[in-house]
Amino acid sequence: MCYYNGQKVTKAEYIELMQLEKYIANIPELKRPTVLGPESPQMVVLKPNLDNTDFDIAKMRWGFVPKGIETQEQLKKFENGYKKEDGTYQTGYDTENARGEELFWINPKTNKPKIFRDAALERRCLIISNQYYEWHHIYRTNKRTGELLKTPDKFPFAIKVKGREYFYMAGIWNTWTDKDTGETMDTLAMVTTDANPLTAKIHNSKKRMPTILPDQLAWEWMMENLPQDRITELASFQFPEEHMDAFSINQKFQFTGEDPYHVFYPELEDLNNPGGVQPAQMSLF
Repeated sequence: MCYYNGQKVTKAEYIELMQLEKYIANIPELKRPTVLGPESPQMVVLKPNLDNTDFDIAKMRWGFVPKGIETQEQLKKFENGYKKEDGTYQTGYDTENARGEELFWINPKTNKPKIFRDAALERRCLIISNQYYEWHHIYRTNKRTGELLKTPDKFPFAIKVKGREYFYMAGIWNTWTDKDTGETMDTLAMVTTDANPLTAKIHNSKKRMPTILPDQLAWEWMMENLPQDRITELASFQFPEEHMDAFSINQKFQFTGEDPYHVFYPELEDLNNPGGVQPAQMSLF
């Protein structure tokens, strides 16, 4: 799923959400093009203040740390996996993303909820984005055997919301404290949903997309006290493809330090201008 996100503000000096404005011009992460991924996991988000009357701007670690993780050593094992005493290997857990339709899923074997449950109920936030990045997979044919190769060629795309310098993606967060050092940090998971037809063509391996919320739904997600069924409904919201645009970009975009720009690949002829559909006459914002 999505492991890279773009954050920048150029002409816009303010973020408006339901007619409330927060000045963000002095936040360095939003002044310049920034490609954020697991190797640079600091995200700029909006989160409610203590009494839910307004919102604050915060930086969070991308990679949700649940309850029960007490030290950096435990966190490393949790995320990267480790070899058990019996010689078997425990795989690590990916917590950059949380599936919106499964936030309240109960494991039938253990009767325990997912690690995201409490955060979904009590700690919802919005991730600021100007575009996000996804990979398209193409499997070439082995010329000798005629069979598809096991490893695909991967082509990255930038995906945007038409007519918006920035938009909001649903997130959930948890505060984690390292018991050894006393260090405290807010940790974040991006909520995802089933891909719409446009993003499914691009992200053709898992067919998922971030849960992008129009302003009114974004406000509801972040600021209102919601029951589980409404939280799940918002977390599973599928942003309409006709309001999105996408283009292929430099395959090393995450290493260049530059704002990703369009790169044409002959292999992607069927995906040329995948977001070129004219937007419908409706208002989402």
